[in-house]
Amino acid sequence: MNVVIDTKQVKDGSVLYVRGEIDAYTAPLVSKQLLPLVTATDSKTVSIDLRHVSYMDSTGVGMLIGALKASKQSGCQLVLENVTPRIQRLFRITGLSKIIPVKPLGGEED
Repeated sequence: MNVVIDTKQVKDGSVLYVRGEIDAYTAPLVSKQLLPLVTATDSKTVSIDLRHVSYMDSTGVGMLIGALKASKQSGCQLVLENVTPRIQRLFRITGLSKIIPVKPLGGEED
């Protein structure tokens, strides 16, 4: 499956919209778009909108951890937004939701 990635600049940073699956084949494409955003000195917050992500494997989780490390070095906050229940479960199982703010689809932070 392919992945479609769009970026929007907002007041204090950026929003990365991802559609499709994040796996071993597509995670590098997401990372290529995400890392420059979280390392930009003028970005205070980078949100990743995951409402249209239907699947994510451990490669995607690893990519998010790498982006989190890069964001901490640059002083940027990484936030995962509109996370579907399926992907939210993956984040809980892996413990990712304990280190990155996760906002469920249509809800408050997990």
